[in-house]
Amino acid sequence: MELLINSPIFKIGLTHYLMLSAILFVLAICSIFSFRRTLISILMAIELMLLAVNINFVAFSAYLRDIHGQIFSLFILVVAAAEAAIGLAIIIVHYRNCATVDAGEIKELEG
Repeated sequence: MELLINSPIFKIGLTHYLMLSAILFVLAICSIFSFRRTLISILMAIELMLLAVNINFVAFSAYLRDIHGQIFSLFILVVAAAEAAIGLAIIIVHYRNCATVDAGEIKELEG
């Protein structure tokens, strides 16, 4: 039994990956503008943008048969994990101080 992806009728190429990446990136931008009141949704949209960029790097890396795009994608994943951890820590501290996670309520960050 063969996979449908390997059949000659349905081939997934570079264009399909680029279209998927573009759709994810536009969806993330739209969600930032539509859900800009909650900080958690803004962080999730930024993560979605980074994943869309990673899809581009891996797709071009496979298309050009070069490993540099995949290595750079791993570095982006590390930065995204650090960004999520620091962002969630800032949100938790802000919630403890102000009892809200509304992005409109943040006027200034003080130590």
